[in-house]
Amino acid sequence: MVRSSSIFGLLLLASAFVSAADKAIPAQLKGIEVTEKLGQTIDLDLEFVDESGYPKTLRSYFASGRPVILNLVYYSCPMLCNLVLNGQTQTLRTFDWTPGKEYEIVTISIDPTEQFNLAQKKKAATLASFGREAPGWHFLTDYRGNVKKLASQVGFGYRFDERQQQYAHSAVVMVMTPQGKVSRYLYGLLKPEKIRDVRFALVEAAQEKFGFSERVLLWCFHYDPNAGGYVIFARNLMKLGGGFLALVLIGLLARMWFKENRGSFQTPAGKDWVTVK
Repeated sequence: MVRSSSIFGLLLLASAFVSAADKAIPAQLKGIEVTEKLGQTIDLDLEFVDESGYPKTLRSYFASGRPVILNLVYYSCPMLCNLVLNGQTQTLRTFDWTPGKEYEIVTISIDPTEQFNLAQKKKAATLASFGREAPGWHFLTDYRGNVKKLASQVGFGYRFDERQQQYAHSAVVMVMTPQGKVSRYLYGLLKPEKIRDVRFALVEAAQEKFGFSERVLLWCFHYDPNAGGYVIFARNLMKLGGGFLALVLIGLLARMWFKENRGSFQTPAGKDWVTVK
């Protein structure tokens, strides 16, 4: 039996380790962590102000049955938010899907002082850079403090830095299912080379509604939470390769059999096919 003094010593050691790990986090980063809440359903009745200045519920952006890319930024951000939006715009510009057709994008300001006119300007600048129609890209501002509730529901931490007069937050986008559930977190600045991650995340969020080829690709790639993206899954790829090889062999055998028996089923040249009893 383990003595109580030994257990108490282990508890003290564990407590000290947790305390040291907590102190290792720089003060600037405390409170802006992302707490993943995969499968969490957000409150679709939360209201925000759209670009035209009218309150709308999140439900209106999920009513189409399409997956949704959700990003929380603020429009007057001098640094990270612009990098996040610019990277997202550049990456999605290489994508053959269109916001409003295959998926939606909902961008919401975390700064409660920002008004819809600023969202209007940011939308105009972003879509000009996007270079094509994007009827499903929405820019919203806070309404009655709902952005804090939404951020909490998706595990997005942020805080206002009084000294720098800026919001501190992480670079991450959330991919949501059509029902408003958190499906994936994609970390860092989106770049064109990450378009595969975006595509797979949307396919996964949409419950594979985009056709057989997308399902096959998704089957060969699995989401790696440590990498924050999709990586090739060797076991499934080998299964797929084995299945493909089997189909090829069956096709070759069928072709050989057909050639060997062709003379038994074909009449002289220029005649029709007949049935041989």
